[in-house]
Amino acid sequence: MPADSSPLHSFYDGLLLDLDGTLIRGTIAIPGAPEALSALDLPVSYVTNNASKSPGDVAKLLSSLGFSATSDQVMTSSQAAVAIAKDSLAEGTKALVVGAPAFTDLVREAGFQVVTSADDGPEVVFQGLSKELTWADLAEGALAIRAGARWIASNTDTTLPTERGLLPGNGAFVKAMEVTTDKQPEVAGKPGAEILIRAAQGIGSKRPLVIGDRLDTDIAGACAAQMDSLMVLTGVSAEDQALRSDAVSRPTFVAPGLESLTLSVSEYKGEVDS
Repeated sequence: MPADSSPLHSFYDGLLLDLDGTLIRGTIAIPGAPEALSALDLPVSYVTNNASKSPGDVAKLLSSLGFSATSDQVMTSSQAAVAIAKDSLAEGTKALVVGAPAFTDLVREAGFQVVTSADDGPEVVFQGLSKELTWADLAEGALAIRAGARWIASNTDTTLPTERGLLPGNGAFVKAMEVTTDKQPEVAGKPGAEILIRAAQGIGSKRPLVIGDRLDTDIAGACAAQMDSLMVLTGVSAEDQALRSDAVSRPTFVAPGLESLTLSVSEYKGEVDS
């Protein structure tokens, strides 16, 4: 663990950054976040469990809020879900998407045959956050899963931080599907390690620092990937929760926000005792 007068960020060769609750709340930048990142000379990957936007849309939003971002720097849980499916399913496999249009577009672009009904015999069901989700969407997904379709959820975040407060996240709707089908999905995003490993590879980082606001996803994912982590107190999880967390979701550091990256390790106050 770093332990000298050098700034925290100097011990890492890349940053894997969560979005909601870490950099932004809804469509508003968290105060000081753009400035804190722009002061650093490190490659970054924006790793989000939100599957409702395309990488291009995410980059556009971040750029409009003062962050330096391109679509190549974005890794979404929908991208991770599609990558998992492509590892074992043939091109042209029928897929049903319970999610946003951007997720559907990504599935189609990956070579899957997108269908809209369980009666069409989909072999895989993708589920991600959509603010236009309907009962009918959930019903078709549940019928397909009960009929034997593979089920891949982009993430299981039960809440979504916004400028108005915490709103239902994809995990809330995944739970409804679990109750209906009596099955559990494969989960593509955090706390799975794969999405973070792919993101680090994408920016050529061999010693990345994972930064996020949630113990159960961002930090647990970092632990699963055996990466150091910084939990910021700008989103969902609180400092006392971090101090009580067990080994599978214990952050390396806890800090008020991203500005702490420039503090020297010797004066750093957010380190969690191991």
